[in-house]
Amino acid sequence: MTIFSSLNTSASALTAQRLRMDVVSSNIANAETTRATIDGDGNYVPYRRKMVSLESKDTNGFSSFLERAQGGKGGSGGVRVSEITEDDTAFEMVYNPASPDANEEGYVAMPNVDPLREMTDLISATRSYEANVTAMNATKGMLQKALEIGK
Repeated sequence: MTIFSSLNTSASALTAQRLRMDVVSSNIANAETTRATIDGDGNYVPYRRKMVSLESKDTNGFSSFLERAQGGKGGSGGVRVSEITEDDTAFEMVYNPASPDANEEGYVAMPNVDPLREMTDLISATRSYEANVTAMNATKGMLQKALEIGK
């Protein structure tokens, strides 16, 4: 374990939370987009909510095995985004016969984005980001104090 490993861990978490905030922002921006993609039949498909999955970084990598062989715990590499997936929840059908996207019965398929859920995810990602900034600043302060010991 190096002196900078806690800084690297916080930095990886900051990067992951930033991407999570970007995905949530994209979901909110497309909450009313009824023409996001085109399916195989040439029909428009509404926007599908995207979700970010995080996982531990370097738990089975070479650096983790090397650290364990040297007497360390291993697996202290932080977090990373493992995948961005689409939510398969059904689209909400809204009656709007005047819309150009309405089907024969007058219903429009709306995106499966719930603004309340997205705001909750955004607050969670923001709080996690802030906590990692605080941890990074505390580590930086400890390293500065350690350098002052040698003066």
